[in-house]
Amino acid sequence: MDISEVFPEECLAHIISYTSPRDACRSALVSRNFQIAADSDAVWKGFLPPNYAEIISSAPASSSSKLADLSKKELYFHHCNNPILINDGIMVRMILHL
Repeated sequence: MDISEVFPEECLAHIISYTSPRDACRSALVSRNFQIAADSDAVWKGFLPPNYAEIISSAPASSSSKLADLSKKELYFHHCNNPILINDGIMVRMILHL
């Protein structure tokens, strides 16, 4: 019996949220149910800083509106490759849990 058929998606997502981003991506490969759970905003919200909404709102207006439409997983990976710089690039505004 497949464990993903025993537990509902919300339970799988809760369990996966205690792992790392790398492990969440790996668990998405187990089955379709694990993929749905691992890709959920409930999982990826935990990998973003608590004040991510404030950080996004302080981004330039052109990118801020685009970022608001991304899923939490897409937002996480977007900021891995495109950090929000402040103070003339001295500080990175988005701190991610790797």
